Amino acid sequence: MANSYTTLWTDALCRELKRSGHEGARLTILFGGPYGSLPSFLRAGVRPGDTVHPVRAHRTRLHVLGAMEVSRILPYEEAGPELADEDYAKLMDWRTLKTGAVTEVLLGPPGSPLSFDTVVPGDLLERLTFTSRRGERTLKHVEDGRLTRSNGLQGVYRLAPGSAAELRRLVADRFR
Repeated sequence: MANSYTTLWTDALCRELKRSGHEGARLTILFGGPYGSLPSFLRAGVRPGDTVHPVRAHRTRLHVLGAMEVSRILPYEEAGPELADEDYAKLMDWRTLKTGAVTEVLLGPPGSPLSFDTVVPGDLLERLTFTSRRGERTLKHVEDGRLTRSNGLQGVYRLAPGSAAELRRLVADRFR
């Protein structure tokens, strides 16, 4: 069974993606690494067939930026020679996402267009649930439908099936 995950993108990265014209481009590649600023998707358990939702915490709101289904995961040092020409072009086009020490590359078919305007409604934010081997948890630092801190989002986290479906619905109209 495929899982869905979130990964938190910083405000600085989102501003750079907007500035460099990536808004509206379909997500086709993601990068992971060993540090908190660029967390490892492999360590989080992401596999081909899973979906990744980049999110942004901005001004007490959580924004879901898009969704991408993972088709392949490659070690970064092998990505260049291993990729077909069209995938290598994706690697170069999305190099803005390479912040810090990159160790893995996630490739997928074109996902949803990158958008900075989709806010997770407050009622969904309050019940957004993540799951792990230890059980399920909701986000801490949510008050009155507003996000007061983003600590619980820093990393790559697996969504509970119901929360995954709700985030998917938020970006579903962009998949068309």
